[in-house]
Amino acid sequence: MNSKKTFIDPLIDNNPITRQVLGICSALAVTVKVEQALVMTLALMFVLTMSNTIISLLRNYIPSSIRIIVQLTVISTLVILIDKILQAYMYEISKSLTVFVTLIITNCIVMGRADGYAMQNNVKDSFLDGLGNGLGYGMILIAVAFFRELLGFGTILNFQILPEALKNGLMTMPPGAFIILGLIIW
Repeated sequence: MNSKKTFIDPLIDNNPITRQVLGICSALAVTVKVEQALVMTLALMFVLTMSNTIISLLRNYIPSSIRIIVQLTVISTLVILIDKILQAYMYEISKSLTVFVTLIITNCIVMGRADGYAMQNNVKDSFLDGLGNGLGYGMILIAVAFFRELLGFGTILNFQILPEALKNGLMTMPPGAFIILGLIIW
């Protein structure tokens, strides 16, 4: 697969959420507000891109018997780094995302790309794969959050768009996320 296809394929044709149905839990949990979805997107993109790059750099030195442990160690270190940065510079958002940032460690997208792609491919393609999958994941997260925030609170990034009378409380709850995500996948 060429580098361009490696990057573009996960955006639409092989999107991690809509095609592979991975990362659904965080897609439902952190999409109440666009701001949260943006931060989660950036956090996952960083972890996915950097873990793919690091695993690809180390792939020829990792014994197959401990490859999962090494991958988890790399991913965990990156997640802890992101979590500490969020706590230091974006404390309120860090509190609202609570456990979901730390759960990036077990996110199927991150683990799957590290083991299924970065272990078999060069650094450049692994970086592009991580970036493409992170963007693909983020596009869906932000789209779901956009409609949930708009329809549930009447706002986008805390700017009032819709009048109070048009707010729908269902969109602020998990079923609202299922509905929006189902419509996007459909």
